Parts: sequence; structure tokens; C-alpha cells
Amino acid sequence: MKNFFGLLQREFRLFWKNKVLRLLFIGAPVLYGVLLGYVYSKGKVTDLPVIVVDEDQSDLSRKAIQMFEDNEVLNVSRLLFDQNNIGVYAIEDEAACVVLIPRGFEKKVFTKKHPEVTTIVNTSSVLTANYASTAIQLCLGTMKAGIQIETLKKQGVPERIAMTQYEPFQTTFIKKYNRSTNYMYFLWPGVLATVLQQVLLLGLALSFAAEYENGTFRVLLQRCPSTLKLILVKVLPYLLMSIGIWGLYMLFAWWFRMPLKENMVSLTLITGIFTASVSFIGILFSVLIPSQLKATEVLMVVATPSFILSGFTWPLSQMPVWVQAIANCIPLTHYLKVLRVLIVENGSVSQTTGPIWAMVLIGGVCGIGAFIALSIKGRKVMEAEERPA
Repeated sequence: MKNFFGLLQREFRLFWKNKVLRLLFIGAPVLYGVLLGYVYSKGKVTDLPVIVVDEDQSDLSRKAIQMFEDNEVLNVSRLLFDQNNIGVYAIEDEAACVVLIPRGFEKKVFTKKHPEVTTIVNTSSVLTANYASTAIQLCLGTMKAGIQIETLKKQGVPERIAMTQYEPFQTTFIKKYNRSTNYMYFLWPGVLATVLQQVLLLGLALSFAAEYENGTFRVLLQRCPSTLKLILVKVLPYLLMSIGIWGLYMLFAWWFRMPLKENMVSLTLITGIFTASVSFIGILFSVLIPSQLKATEVLMVVATPSFILSGFTWPLSQMPVWVQAIANCIPLTHYLKVLRVLIVENGSVSQTTGPIWAMVLIGGVCGIGAFIALSIKGRKVMEAEERPA
């Protein structure tokens, strides 16, 4: 028994001496607990952008818009007076809904001609679609009830009977993009993109770290003294293998009947930018951390919460500013925006330039950082070899 307790003490000592293991075992639960707590800290969605097309421009239509503004869930991000380019504006504003108030709305209400208010619901995100459409329905229902009661009370009809006799206007909700609210269309592309990021980071975390541990880094430098070529040698195989993974994803998309026919060429090129950006992050960590295990562990700590932070399932706008800043440093955040626009919303490439440039910037910064770090490390190794014993 004494020997058993001695072995237990030894294991605890070994654990405490391992800085990385100590950090991961104790730090990761704390980090993720705090981070995810802040991600979902609001507990509910507020200020979702909606676009209102007010073709009537009457007192009644303005009252409806004011009711939308007063609702904590909604935020009228854009007020238009015609339907020109509403599809473009909806993608630009990431609008959850577009409300169409028809011309002659007020006049038809008071002449009992039952005009129709149409709400186009963006179901590319199931969560925001449900929140926004419910809030709009509540606002229009409240407004409708108010008009009913006031109109019929003026006619001397008791309030109890008034509620059953007159409907001032109709409301119609139209689902756009993911019309069936198919959860697979919404979630499947995002999860596969996350998996692609994970395997790239895992593979590239070992690229230079393995050379350091195996004692082959000096031999590698002798064979290829160019820092740029060294980085390309490490990155290109993974970029080429990513093409195979992308082809496999396309096969899955065909098998599961995913709507990927549109924008296929553009999406493939943008996926190349995404994989390059992720690859340079992996290379940077592999250069800076000379241990395969430590490089892998650190990258997994970075990559694990990336899907939750990306804003794909829980809106990024609902997170604290500092969490948004972290999310914007991860390529997956921007790539998932592109997927939503090109796959689900069937938008154009011009509407994804912001996320594309963000991925280019992340990849460029990490690539330059890896180049500088590798140059310094390579120079030190070569100087140590030339130094007389």
C-alpha cells in the first residue's frame, strides 16, 4: 500500500512539472467556461437587423415601424420605400427578415379591403429566423388588435364581439433560402468546414515541430536554405490534400442533395484561400513551439471553440466585443459567412469580399510571422553549427 501511494505521489509530481499538461487540464476548463459563458451571457437574442420596405409612407405604416423599433428583439437596420435591390441589402445587413408594407396600406385598412403585410424570413439561420419572425408577428398582431378594437368601438360594437368580427389587414410570412428550415442545410456545411480546419491545424502543428524533435531541422536547412521555400514545402502538400478533402465533400453534397450547384467555382477558390489562411496559422505555431505534443495541444485549445465563436449558430452580434475580436482572428468565422451567403442565400461573390479579405489578412500576418520566426531560428541553428567546438 505504501508503494501504491508513493506511485500516486509520483504521478501528481509529474503532472505538476508538465507545464503544458497543467495548463490544459486546469486552464482549459476555466478558459472555456469563461469564454462560452460570455458567448451565451445574454441568454436571448436582441436587436436583430430587419429591413422594412414602406411603400405606403402613411401614419399607420410609420406606427408599425415604430412598434418594430420598440421591440427589443428587432432593430430596423434599413428603411426603404421600394423593393429595388432588397435581396442585396438583406445580405449586406445580414437581415433576419424583410417586412413589405404595400402601397395604399392605410387607406385599405380603413375601407376594410384587408391589405396584406408580407414578411420574408431569412431561414439561412434557423435561430435568428425564429426569433425575428415571432417578434414581428407579435408587433403586427398587437397593432391589428388595436385597430380592430378602436374601429369597432367607434361603431358601437362591444369589445367582446369586436375581436371576432373584423380583421383590418392580413399578415403573410414567406420563408426564403432554406425554405424547409432543413437543419442539415444550415448546420452541415459549417461542421465540415470546422473539421477541415481541425485536420489542417493538427497536421501542420507537427510540420516543423517534428523536425526539431527528430533532429532533422539542420539537415533540412542544408538541403533548402531558403526560408520561403521551406514554408512552401511544408504548406503545399496540405493544400493539395485539401483539394482531395474538398472533392470528398462535394461527393457528400451530391449524395445528400445539398444545394451546392450555384457558385461552385467561386466557392472552391475561396476554400483555397481559407485553407491557406489556416495552414499559415499552423505553420506559425509549429515554428514557435519546438514540441509536437505542445504545438498540437496549443492549436487544439485555439481551434476547439472556433465553431461556437464563429457566429454560425449563435449570432456574433450578441457576444461581447472582446469575444467578437477573438472570433474575427479565426479564419473559420469569415469562411462560414461566405458559406452562408454563397450556399444558403445564393448571393454573389461581390457580397463576400469582406470575409475574403479578412482571411487573406489573417493568412498574410501569420505567414509573415512564420517567415520571420523561421529565419531567426534557422540562422541560430546554422551559426551554432559554424561555431567552433
